[in-house]
Amino acid sequence: MLLPKRVKRRRVQRGRMKGKANKGNVIAYGDYGLVCLDPGWIKSNQIEAARIAMTRYIKRGGQVWINIFPHKPVTKKPAETRMGSGKGAPEFWVAVVKPGRVLFEMAGVPEEVAKEALRLASHKLPVRCKFARKEELVSADANDNKEVEA
Repeated sequence: MLLPKRVKRRRVQRGRMKGKANKGNVIAYGDYGLVCLDPGWIKSNQIEAARIAMTRYIKRGGQVWINIFPHKPVTKKPAETRMGSGKGAPEFWVAVVKPGRVLFEMAGVPEEVAKEALRLASHKLPVRCKFARKEELVSADANDNKEVEA
């Protein structure tokens, strides 16, 4: 499972997930990608489950990139503990995702295989996702830039 090697500050607050993703919203490495449609937290074990589902389906052919990393620790207090006495210990790690974020990328396989592999991966995740081609996201990004200039 993914988690940071070292952390300087441990206990992080929950934060907010407003708006759309403005980083990681284009397919940079592969030909196909899995794009997030909802805001949410994705646990490190869910990322790993999705990765295994994809690589099993493509039978170790092609290449897979994971574009998210669980940087945020989520804490939990022990069961039957009285109120107070500080914040709990880190329980698990999550990646914060916003709509439009590319979660996984894939290359070196036919489109039908990539589509099915990414569909299987999306079932392991707690957010709604869609399949995207590199050309689609590049053209959509160009259209956004034209609207901003006008």
